[in-house]
Amino acid sequence: MGIPLTLFLLIALPFVASLAIAVAGGRERIWHSGLAALASAIGLILLVTLAPAVLAGEIPAASIAWVPALGLDLSLMVDPLGLMFAGLILGIGLLVVIFGHFYLASGEATGRFFASLMLFQGAMLGIVISGNVLLLLIFWELTSLSSFLLIGFWRHKAEARQGARMALAITGGGGLLLIAGVVMLGLTVGSFDLVTILASGDVVRASPLYPAILILILLGCFTKSAQFPFHFWLPHAMAAPTPVSAYLHSATMVKAGVFLIARFWPVLSGTDLYTVIVTSVGLVTMTFGAWVALFRHDLKGILAYSTISQLGLLVMLLGFSLEAAAAVAVLHILNHAAFKAALFMSAGIVDHETGTRDIRRLGGLAKVMPVTATLATIAAGAMAGLPPLGGFISKELMLGETLEVGLFGLPWLVPIIATIAATLSVAYSLRFALFLFFGKPRDPEPHARAHDPGVGMWWPAALLVVIAVLLGLIPGLIAGSLVASVSAAVVGGEAPYIGLYLWHGINPALGMSVVAVAIGALILWRYAPILRRYEAVRHLDAKALFERALLMANRGARRVTMAIHAPSLQRMLLLVVAVLVLFAIEAVGAGGSFTGPREGIPASPVAILAWALLIAATCAVLHAQRQRFRALIYISVIGLVISLAFVHFSAPDLALTQISVEVVTILLLLLALNLLPKTPPVLSSAKRRVRDGVIATLGGTAIGAAAWAMLTREPNDPISQFHLANSYSGGGGTNVVNVTLVDFRAFDTLGEIIVLGIAGLAIYALLSTTSRGHAADRLRTWQEDMPHSPESHPVMFVMATRILLPLTLTAGIFIFLRGHNLPGGGFIAALVVAIAFMLQYLASGYDWTTARRRFSEHTLIAFGVLVAMATGLGALLFGASFLASAFDYFTLPLVGEFELATAMLFDVGVFAVVLGAIMLALAQLSHIAKRAARAHAERTASDEGVRDPEEDGL
Repeated sequence: MGIPLTLFLLIALPFVASLAIAVAGGRERIWHSGLAALASAIGLILLVTLAPAVLAGEIPAASIAWVPALGLDLSLMVDPLGLMFAGLILGIGLLVVIFGHFYLASGEATGRFFASLMLFQGAMLGIVISGNVLLLLIFWELTSLSSFLLIGFWRHKAEARQGARMALAITGGGGLLLIAGVVMLGLTVGSFDLVTILASGDVVRASPLYPAILILILLGCFTKSAQFPFHFWLPHAMAAPTPVSAYLHSATMVKAGVFLIARFWPVLSGTDLYTVIVTSVGLVTMTFGAWVALFRHDLKGILAYSTISQLGLLVMLLGFSLEAAAAVAVLHILNHAAFKAALFMSAGIVDHETGTRDIRRLGGLAKVMPVTATLATIAAGAMAGLPPLGGFISKELMLGETLEVGLFGLPWLVPIIATIAATLSVAYSLRFALFLFFGKPRDPEPHARAHDPGVGMWWPAALLVVIAVLLGLIPGLIAGSLVASVSAAVVGGEAPYIGLYLWHGINPALGMSVVAVAIGALILWRYAPILRRYEAVRHLDAKALFERALLMANRGARRVTMAIHAPSLQRMLLLVVAVLVLFAIEAVGAGGSFTGPREGIPASPVAILAWALLIAATCAVLHAQRQRFRALIYISVIGLVISLAFVHFSAPDLALTQISVEVVTILLLLLALNLLPKTPPVLSSAKRRVRDGVIATLGGTAIGAAAWAMLTREPNDPISQFHLANSYSGGGGTNVVNVTLVDFRAFDTLGEIIVLGIAGLAIYALLSTTSRGHAADRLRTWQEDMPHSPESHPVMFVMATRILLPLTLTAGIFIFLRGHNLPGGGFIAALVVAIAFMLQYLASGYDWTTARRRFSEHTLIAFGVLVAMATGLGALLFGASFLASAFDYFTLPLVGEFELATAMLFDVGVFAVVLGAIMLALAQLSHIAKRAARAHAERTASDEGVRDPEEDGL
């Protein structure tokens, strides 16, 4: 398997697994967890096959041009830094999947859980192996969205919904700042290629934009990695299931900010501004998180704030701008991932088996849960930095590096504060282990039901604990080459030397470590009076401050919106048209020739008659504006005249589209009009109507004048000449309009059909509310305001539509197939087929038609979008641009020569989305009309004392 294929398969596996799990949503959980585990395991195997080459100094890479005009390429690369993080993402992800399989209760939506988990895994992998910073930003935002789904997995819990919203608001807001910083960084360097950017550190630091770039990128990293003062979202994210906490908030998502600081270390570090900002934020976060963790009572709350503290430690080390400190940060990333994921799993086991996470109710669990107690105690020892565990080595090395940094001209400041933070970390780690598993039970109820779970729940934590132990006993053998390679990648040069062994001799770092352990144990001994004093003091609630800030921002935005955009559609349209008129008057007054040199086309009597009919129909709409049915008829006349104008100017595709759209629109509006008052109330006074009429006349005149000025001038190098010249040679079709839509401007069309699909779903969502609340009450009291035929489904109409159905479908298929060379295509064909189905609804009723439907409208929309996307992605596999098409000519006996183009698949997607959106709106309107007619019939029959046997309305 080639390296490019390996890399693309590596990034595609989680997303494919997520889609497969979603499709298998109704199956048993073994399918969901099995697919997730299989994808993670295969990805890990692929990564292992790349590891020898990466550690030997090679950087496997692959790139496909995606949007070259923006500098956005589908570029992937695996250097040592990406290798380490990808290993953490896949390895711990595999263990979390196994843990989650046994952790989630019976009846949980495991399909949704594991699909979201794999979506997140794919996003994180994309961040760490992206070779293009714009591509990295896409995956960065995807992590925020997927983590929102995971944190809010238990959506029936208010705290889960609040935590998800808070995480999305903070990390999403930081992501917007990061986008600005990365774009500025790419523009400064002149490339968005990551390798080019990493080699341009001197250029970036010398740029006048460097301070803005640095601050924006750091804000994005700080929000994602929960650095003070953006830390508060992380504890509230603990409302997620424990497997999510073990994965997102210890090993992956919260380390994304740390990863990005390490990734851009060669570019951004080395300046006083960088050192002061990053070191200060890391130092404050490290100390603050440790202090708060000491007084939390929820097990996951303790671990959440300890995670904040440990992340602050990593940020602080990367902020020193010292190569050795960066290497220590790499080592501690490995240690933290091992012991923190094990601790979260242990907390989940305790919660799962005792029914509580309140440490005040727990104690003495080592007697009834010896396996869990052993694993959690060892992991807590690693978090405290006790020998002979890996956490001890990275903590001692960290303390040693603090002696090399002088912040604000004070050489003692960083070592003292770091020692205090290390002391607090010892205290909260020992409290977690000793108060939870040793001593006497504080509450007999959770203690009585506690027991070790089956091996499926504890062996993932056991494996992580073994790694934490080996990182202390034999760190050089376990992680020596990896740490050296990753450190070299971070600093952009030779690997700095750090001593990967337990005993470094008697030195200041050892003394600081001994002091931290001794005072930490003393704090734990006197914990009760310290806790009483802590709780006696009123503390600021970050969540309350955040919600208050949001409320104030919402009120401010509302005031500004009300001042600028009055809640009146008429007034907003008035302002828009008035501005357009002023611009037109200013343009005319600026001088110059109003009419261009281009000669006009003589108007024939038929064209003049059609123009007069158009004017008359427009005036009739204005006159009959309060008579909706009549206005609708006049509007259809306007559409017909415009269609004839398209035919006159040799635009048959546009004419077919216009006529089809008019028929579909009129039928849908007639169906909706049946449930609306035929004569709406008067909304404007006579004076206001006169004012609006004057402004509308001026606006129409201005637009007409602008159109006249443009049409009487020759276009300057029109793009249409390119389309005309290259339609056949480049797209394989003689119908320029269709080739433009499905080839030259296929990306625009893709966006349009996605918007159309969203519009169909929005109509469905809006109309679905008619079954409840005030809308349902109004529907139940709906009265017919026009006489209806006593025969709901006239036989002649029914038979005619059923005979016409196969003929119309055949015409639709014919229009679809001929679209590449003659007027037609997927859009027009979908409209024609939709008209055929609409006639079935109108003639035979909702029940009869829906009972014969084989595919749901939602499926059609999804199928169309996926097919259109697959067509574009298929082009990438062959080295072409996204949505590029290919075509060729073939010959068959009896058939002769014919053409096949990949654009036809894209047109199939267009057809499916358009048909699905129209049918979704039709089905919902028909369903509402049926329910209204049924309610009216039941009410009439009840008034007469007889039940109407005819209940099948439209």
